[in-house]
Amino acid sequence: MRFALLASMLWMTAALAAQTASSPISTDPPVDSANPASFVEIAVPSHGAQLLGVLYLASGAGPHPTAILYHGFPGYEQNLDLAQALRRDGYNVLAVHYRGSWGVSGNFSFQHAIEDADAQVDWITSAEVAQKYRVDPQWIVVIGHSMGGYMALSAAAHHPGIAAAISISGASLGHRFAALKAEDRDKAVAQYTSHINPADLLPLAGTSANALGGEVFDHRNEWDFLKLALAIGKRPTLLITASDGTGPNSEALLEVLKREGNTASLHVEIKTDHSYSDHRIDLEETILSWLNQQVR
Repeated sequence: MRFALLASMLWMTAALAAQTASSPISTDPPVDSANPASFVEIAVPSHGAQLLGVLYLASGAGPHPTAILYHGFPGYEQNLDLAQALRRDGYNVLAVHYRGSWGVSGNFSFQHAIEDADAQVDWITSAEVAQKYRVDPQWIVVIGHSMGGYMALSAAAHHPGIAAAISISGASLGHRFAALKAEDRDKAVAQYTSHINPADLLPLAGTSANALGGEVFDHRNEWDFLKLALAIGKRPTLLITASDGTGPNSEALLEVLKREGNTASLHVEIKTDHSYSDHRIDLEETILSWLNQQVR
């Protein structure tokens, strides 16, 4: 009896070790000398500017499912550990900066970021780019953190061919002002600007806290998560939130998606800070597991 129990425990330990060993979180992929994993410095055209960043190419001939990774405001945290984990799991990953941010030409605005998010989808799915970089245009996933969460959902709403969307502590940009009237503008903008860290403006060109607050107020109705639900439709959508106040808006979006017949979407809460500082592995495992269930 004791031998059988010991044997069972050893088998379970070996099984868990095998799972860990094969996990893209901790294991490099097989080397393909003909089509190796690589790092490509990239410039994506958008409205006269070149969005600078990187394209992480997965190992193998492909074509590969490809993720577009949108960073938040202003982009100090880019979640590139997630990009590396996705590549190890066979995804190409595109990660660039928006206009007017981090040295990219042009002026930063939320409207420009929305347009830039769309431009990245158009570029990566173009026939020439898809062939050159081993991209499967039928399996494009958009992933965004904070402000980038809105950009991911917006891009999915604007591009019916996107396979799935993931929002990580997504910001429903206009929600905070949705119930306000035009006469509330000055007070609302002042409140908005008071919460912007001056350091967040340093990497941004052609804008100010007041300009950003005014832009959000003026688009307060259209830039709400809930306005994107109908266009997202029934496509798989993963809404991840932390202990950072983003849960209620994401839960409200999920309820609307379900009401529209979307049964493939999910809200997951991870109890950590807005940057998922002490739950990076949890974040990666949640995303990779969900993607493999829903998309691949």
